[in-house]
Amino acid sequence: MLAWKRTSDPPWEERSLGDVVEQCLRESWSRLYGYAVSLCGDREAARDLIQSSAVKALDTNAPPREPAAARAWLFRVMRNDWIDRGRRATVRAADREPVEPTEGPWAYEDARIAAITVRQGLDRLEPYQREIIELVDLAGFRYAEAAEILEVPVGTVMSRLSRARLALLEAIEGGKVMPLERSRGTR
Repeated sequence: MLAWKRTSDPPWEERSLGDVVEQCLRESWSRLYGYAVSLCGDREAARDLIQSSAVKALDTNAPPREPAAARAWLFRVMRNDWIDRGRRATVRAADREPVEPTEGPWAYEDARIAAITVRQGLDRLEPYQREIIELVDLAGFRYAEAAEILEVPVGTVMSRLSRARLALLEAIEGGKVMPLERSRGTR
């Protein structure tokens, strides 16, 4: 009986640019999408941003050859693409429609209420505050990775994150977010 040996993927440093970008996109899709939504404030625009950023990433000649660095690099490409779009656009942030944070399979109603409350609080923050919370707290980047993506010192990431978390807490506890209550009949 012949046994088939499964071949593994080539080492990261030997992969083509397309393979590197594709793997980064596959492994980081949900984080990229969440970050793109936080930047754009709109799901459709977020999908367009990811697509545009992937094309830009493929146009580069030398992506990082380490998985963690490549992931941070892809987020930075997307952020820079978003900044470039913002420079060209004349649409004011106040004109955009807020994102409804009601998607996703939630196991418990309390968790869903908490998630919606946090999303509403995030929508009340300044874009730079929302961005740092999305990167560190929601996407799970370390301070150094977030600093690389934002192209700022680590200390700046730490101070922005601290102020953004305080602003989020104030938005939630200060009455800027409409509180939700459990449905009748639960618990």
